[in-house]
Amino acid sequence: MERTFIAPSRFHVVPVLAYSPDPGPVAVVNEAETAIVARVPVRAFINPANRLMVYRRPHTRRWAGPAFLLNQMLVWGFTGQVISAVLDVAGWAQPWDTGDIRELDAAMVLIDDESDPR
Repeated sequence: MERTFIAPSRFHVVPVLAYSPDPGPVAVVNEAETAIVARVPVRAFINPANRLMVYRRPHTRRWAGPAFLLNQMLVWGFTGQVISAVLDVAGWAQPWDTGDIRELDAAMVLIDDESDPR
C-alpha cells in the first residue's frame, strides 16, 4: 500500500496488510487509541449502507475521512482510511454516498441509535 499522511499526528505511515491462519485472541492494547477490537466480515465493510465520511472538530469538513458504521461500532480515522484503501485496491469497493459527512460526535451518537437503518 502507498504511504499515507496522518494529519493529526503529522506522520507518514505505510500500512502493511497481513494474514494469519491462526490469529489467536485479540484485545485493545491502548485504550487512548482504541475502544474495541473485533473481527468483522469484509462484506460488512463493502456494504455501501455502512459507509460515511467523518470529520473531527476543531478541523473543518475538508479533513473528513472515510468511516464505517457497523455492529454498533464506528470505524474511522486511520483505520477507516486503511480499510477504505484496501477495498479500493482489491476492487471490492462499491459506489457509496461520499456526501454523507458527519461531525465525529454526531456519528458516535449513531452507535447507540437503534432507529438508524444502518
